[in-house]
Amino acid sequence: MAKAVSTRLRHRLRSGDGPEAAEIIFYLRTTAVVFVGLVAGALLRWLPDEPSPWRWLPFGLAYLAGGYRIALDSWHALRHGRLSIDFLMGAAAVGAAIVDRPFEGAVLIFLFSLSNLLERYAMGRTRDAISRLVDLRPQQATLLDDDGGERRVAVDELRPGQSILVRPGERVSADGVVRSGRSDVDQAAITGESMPVAKAPGDDVFAGTINQGGALVVTVARPASETMLARIIRLVEEAREERAPAQQFIDRFAHPYTLGVVAATALVAAAPPLLFAANWSDSFYRAMTLLVVASPCALVISTPSAILSGIANAARYGILFKGGAFLDVAGTIDTVAFDKTGTLTEGRPKLQALITRAELIEGSYGPDAAWRATAALMDEDGMLASAAAIEQTSEHHIARAIVEAAKARGLTLPEIDTFASYPGEGASADVDGRSLWVGNLAMAERMGLHLSPLILGWTAEQTQLGRSVVYVGGVDELHGAMALADVLKPTAAATIRHLKYEGIRWITLLSGDHPEAVRAVAAELGVDEVRAGLLPHEKVDTVRALVSTSRGVGMVGDGVNDAPALAAATLGIAMGAMGTDVAIETADVVLMSDDPEKVDYVIHLGKRTRRVVRQNVLFSIGWMALLVVITLTIGMPLPLAVVAHEGSTLLVAVNGLRLLRGHPHPPMVPGAHAPDAAPRRMLSRTTG
Repeated sequence: MAKAVSTRLRHRLRSGDGPEAAEIIFYLRTTAVVFVGLVAGALLRWLPDEPSPWRWLPFGLAYLAGGYRIALDSWHALRHGRLSIDFLMGAAAVGAAIVDRPFEGAVLIFLFSLSNLLERYAMGRTRDAISRLVDLRPQQATLLDDDGGERRVAVDELRPGQSILVRPGERVSADGVVRSGRSDVDQAAITGESMPVAKAPGDDVFAGTINQGGALVVTVARPASETMLARIIRLVEEAREERAPAQQFIDRFAHPYTLGVVAATALVAAAPPLLFAANWSDSFYRAMTLLVVASPCALVISTPSAILSGIANAARYGILFKGGAFLDVAGTIDTVAFDKTGTLTEGRPKLQALITRAELIEGSYGPDAAWRATAALMDEDGMLASAAAIEQTSEHHIARAIVEAAKARGLTLPEIDTFASYPGEGASADVDGRSLWVGNLAMAERMGLHLSPLILGWTAEQTQLGRSVVYVGGVDELHGAMALADVLKPTAAATIRHLKYEGIRWITLLSGDHPEAVRAVAAELGVDEVRAGLLPHEKVDTVRALVSTSRGVGMVGDGVNDAPALAAATLGIAMGAMGTDVAIETADVVLMSDDPEKVDYVIHLGKRTRRVVRQNVLFSIGWMALLVVITLTIGMPLPLAVVAHEGSTLLVAVNGLRLLRGHPHPPMVPGAHAPDAAPRRMLSRTTG
């Protein structure tokens, strides 16, 4: 079995998991040699022959094989003026040999080597979850030449502006924009989205995602070293080096504690023989046992095992913590401030309501309340198609929404002539021989129309809902009106409810938008507070005020105009930061998708991590104290002390690994469900 494990590890080493796999292989071989020496020494020890110096040889082999790394690590620590935990283990093993207990010393070295092997293998599991991201990077790409020819090139050779071909089933080899073709792309590795995303010309694609449908021609946007996947890998690697506050405290605590253990050991070894004429050998043996049980191995591993597992779990679902400290902070958040536009809403308007002249009382529009007899009534499709034909050349967000609505209905746009634009008001054109216009109230007044109370009442109703109203008319007549608004993301309302379920006591909605629009969104979401019409610096002031009255404030924004507020919060969470440098630089947590529900998982995972760390620390300290008391009172055999000590270390490591489980789909709360237009699947989530 050991050979099979070694073979798999060597395969990992060749496949790029270098130093970590090499370290595991080293400890595997060391543990095997120590075990062989231990068994051989025990057999020779129990032979009925006369004692022979050769019986020390197997134990010597075990001491040399297992003690080499202990001595090396201890020496490195001593060179920096510190005593390491390894020093305590090595001293205990040497002490056992001094009192003619080489078997117990060899057992200690074997279990310590086995513990190190299993710890590194367990920690390697957390690293594997991260290093699998590296395997997503394609090595080659199909480059399209200017004459249409194809050739395979290394991904590192790709440059912005070049075009690559991505065939069905292939991974996208570079970040870029679809130039031609349509397909569904699996972006789970980058954004954590469970369903493939439809891609069409003009859409962004990212390196490492999988093209599932038709062929795509992609224009490269950035070199391989700057792709979103490369950024994710760098962020996660950096996060592994950032220590949580509890881990920083334990690191500072380890050296003085080790000095204290050494002093206590010396006292236990010398005081009884000198003061009470106790046996030197028994006192020294008890002192060596104390060295083992008082070593804080479990305490030292308690925090990193949990933090690394939590970071790896989050990275698997497109949630990037920029350090272990931020995962810890996430568990303290009790207040969340959301930006509105682009965070909880789609960030672009959509057609919400449409009304035509035929649907209102005839004769209520003109100044003389009379329609021209020759005026032909327009139905909804006709009015929408005419308005889209006029707006199809405009880049204004309202114009694009009208065109998208017409395309969604499958309408054919008529030909237009004599187009004219009125900035800030609207546009006009001849549509199928009729002079038509599209615009706001100012545009209607320009065209000589005075809107009746009936249409103004409809406008007021739509405005109270936070919608923008656009009118469609002709010469001296109004054909109808359309209401457009930025719509909530399908999971926005469920996100707010789940945050309340998670224990968030206060949720604030921040926006620079008009108060009516913000209040309409807030009413649909059920937030606790609304702040509208805010400039960026006013958002910062609001966040700072929340920080002063809360345990911790999480600010969620799109990472561009919300950057100052993200920096002012206890925890800045940038959502939908695909390619946004400002988000990655400013935020403490980066969500690679546009799904606000993952904000809940950030806080949930932070709380789970804090619970696991607390469990590990309390168990480590309590168990260590119990073993110390037993050793100093009734005594404990050294092999049993080793088993108890190393077993606690493994239990702590395994408990931390539980954080690798779980996923960002919150449990359904009674009465909490997604909007009818986008029902959610009922998926459970691991709790800790």
